[in-house]
Amino acid sequence: MAYGSSSPPPKMKPKMKAKPMMKAKPKMTDADKLKEHKIHHTPAHMRMMRKLMKEGMSFSQAHKKAMKEVGK
Repeated sequence: MAYGSSSPPPKMKPKMKAKPMMKAKPKMTDADKLKEHKIHHTPAHMRMMRKLMKEGMSFSQAHKKAMKEVGK
């Protein structure tokens, strides 16, 4: 292109706006999970889950085992 040509200037990328920082949701503790969980399950199921979790199982592992052995 020669000096003085009438071509439009090259397009520039729009500047990205800074995204506001999202606050992290507070994580649910096992106690909170159990409190919500007991609404849907029997006392035997909950008793077994608490026992398994005290032995070191995670919430989901304890739930799966309790479902298999005790049921809902």
